[in-house]
Amino acid sequence: MTSADIDFRTSPARYHHWTVEYDEAVATVRMAVDPEHGLMGDYKLKTNSYDLGVDIELYDIVQRLRFEHPEVKVVVLTGGLDKIFCAGANIQMLADSTHGHKVNFCKFTNETRNAIEDATSNSRQTWLAAVNGTAAGGGYELALACDEIILIDDRASAVSLPELPLLAVLPGTGGLTRVVDKRLVRRDLADAFATKTEGVRGKTAMQWGLVDHVAPASSFEEAVAARVQERASTSDRPGDTSGIEFTALDRMIDEDTISYGGENHSADASVTVTIDRTTGTATITVAAPELHQPETADELVAAGAESWLLSVVRQLDDAILHLRFNETDIGTWMFATTGQAEAIVQAEAVLGSEPDHWLVREVRLYWARTLKRIDVSARTLMAAVEPGSCFAGTLAELLLAADRSFMLEGTWEDDDNPPPPATMTLTDANLGWYPMSNGLSRLETRFWQRPDAYAQAAKTVGSALTAAEALEAELVTFTPDDLDWHDELRLVLEERNSFSPDALTGMEASYRFPGPETMETKIFSRLTAWQNWIFQRPNAAGPDGALRRFGTGSRPDYDRNRI
Repeated sequence: MTSADIDFRTSPARYHHWTVEYDEAVATVRMAVDPEHGLMGDYKLKTNSYDLGVDIELYDIVQRLRFEHPEVKVVVLTGGLDKIFCAGANIQMLADSTHGHKVNFCKFTNETRNAIEDATSNSRQTWLAAVNGTAAGGGYELALACDEIILIDDRASAVSLPELPLLAVLPGTGGLTRVVDKRLVRRDLADAFATKTEGVRGKTAMQWGLVDHVAPASSFEEAVAARVQERASTSDRPGDTSGIEFTALDRMIDEDTISYGGENHSADASVTVTIDRTTGTATITVAAPELHQPETADELVAAGAESWLLSVVRQLDDAILHLRFNETDIGTWMFATTGQAEAIVQAEAVLGSEPDHWLVREVRLYWARTLKRIDVSARTLMAAVEPGSCFAGTLAELLLAADRSFMLEGTWEDDDNPPPPATMTLTDANLGWYPMSNGLSRLETRFWQRPDAYAQAAKTVGSALTAAEALEAELVTFTPDDLDWHDELRLVLEERNSFSPDALTGMEASYRFPGPETMETKIFSRLTAWQNWIFQRPNAAGPDGALRRFGTGSRPDYDRNRI
């Protein structure tokens, strides 16, 4: 199985696997997977099992609920099949997938789970899982992403994480971590739970902390309704406001170029990706707005998806996912910007002036999630600051996210009419609007345990820094002049392309998240690293491994050596 030409753009009219019903402040998201509509291959998505296509739709639902339905205070996630909530990831899909697709699939799935948790914690749109039947493996992990779990007590339905005894892998989307870090299940009980193929039912599941409530079939709907009413009463989401429509993304792919925006966008927003296959590099260029942007939250609502802030983050999100899945041999992402820094500062001002407005909050959270998606991507991240760049405020986050950054000292001396020297500008956006997975801003992470250096950098907020000033403030890595600029960038890209991609991934992931460990950093560093390894071990993926033998009636043949 390959992952070529996977498209992450979708809409409710194109869903095969989910339905969403609205009742004033409540949305019910129902999973009824169509077995015949797997994304790739000839597997069937039986018993509400899922593949990447199912998750792409779920991610779209999460996004639209936040932006298109500000009136929704509680989301109920439930199964649409009789006595089945979700059977987890489709095993045949996993067995037939390439190693890279499995790992990318697990990462995207977990990012979607994180978005559900973010909606509950920060958007005040609480997700509840109404587990109306068996929830196994990734199905239970889906429930774990919700803030409360109500399990039907029908003597048959159970929650389980059977990957260890059945598949020789660990839950790939954060299940083990969420059991102990989020639900605070005792370690010994968690150990017993993860080794029980049949899972845990009813009151025992509640006693162990695996679910919050249990109810018999006769009163299950009433129990869910009671929890919905209670949680809705605590939400600050507006009940009398219309949302904004997520219009279809305008994207064009032409050989080695991917472009967004253009004439169909009134704000003239644009993200462009140019691929150099010789050096394995994708240059991602973000253009500043050319039109004046909304100054108030009401104006932002009126602009909707066409505002620069929202259109660009949607384009950037899609571009990152496209490169992850469809351009896996492009190992370096170079970030560039173009336009006026003042336009960025003007556009983002509304995010600071009215942070409590529902749409302002959602836009800030969307940027935070997209920047996190960049952080956890297994790619080298670089940034190049040249004359005409606009690394300011929100776009300066791309510079701070880079593993290495270059800023031209001076300008292009051989031009007859040389442009002004390159500058970069920090704003309040860089002081905590967009936290990383470790809970810190990228600026705090850069100066971890160095408060004096952080304070000096923070003092530059609002100033357009030249290369020398940015270097002194420790905000960029190198500042070559125009004589060395092109050679230095070429050499570093060629060098990066010569290294082992596996070793680079290990190095970069180790360096990017200093500071406190959180549930997210555990999932994306520790669990992802081990999952990457376990998925390609013969005990799981070999011809006699558990993934290949699953459902055949034959037990896997394990190599008993512990390594």
